[in-house]
Amino acid sequence: MRIEVLTLFPEMFDSLKVGILGKAQEKGLFTLNTTNIRDYSLDKHKKVDDTPFGGGAGMVMTPQPLHDSINAVDKDHKCLRIYLSPKGETLSQNLVQKLAKEENLMFVCGNYEGIDQRIIDLDIDMELSIGDYVLTGGEMAAMVAINAVSRYIDGVLGNQESTSEESFSNGLLEYPQYTHPQVFEGMEVPEVLLSGNHQNIAKWRYEKQLEITKERRPDLLGDK
Repeated sequence: MRIEVLTLFPEMFDSLKVGILGKAQEKGLFTLNTTNIRDYSLDKHKKVDDTPFGGGAGMVMTPQPLHDSINAVDKDHKCLRIYLSPKGETLSQNLVQKLAKEENLMFVCGNYEGIDQRIIDLDIDMELSIGDYVLTGGEMAAMVAINAVSRYIDGVLGNQESTSEESFSNGLLEYPQYTHPQVFEGMEVPEVLLSGNHQNIAKWRYEKQLEITKERRPDLLGDK
């Protein structure tokens, strides 16, 4: 997969070059490229924002630098172009898996009060939100989306069961996890996990998933 990011702050994405995602990029499992939108501004001061027509607080990113940078990076429109916005479709596990099937993704990060609507109409394929709250810019939202999507690229995770048994994979929240030591601060690992009986362990884990989901996210249960 090829992932392109258009941003005013490309250095923020250095955090995705470490850990599991960094190793995956070193292996060539996916590429992550960043482009500074400001580099495409025709303004002599590299200005990329202006006051909104009709008045209002804050500034809006102007269309020219965005339009030129988007089409320079993706001149043949091979990427699914995604604008991070509170108005967008909410990121979910189903959507993550759908995006992971794309060969080329582009994340366009807005700042200030957002971007000129004409860019959304001309150049953007979908708007994406990571939740019902507002951030100072789209960079953090883009990093969340990239992290979630890249985990579903073949080979990124060492054990594919990591994605099949985690929260939301079956519509439920994940069961509790335990490791060594067997007793810590007087608290013991549940006996069933030490039994070696995989059927009983699977039953216990599913029951815990139901219990936790009912308590914390009953909206996920549906007909379960």
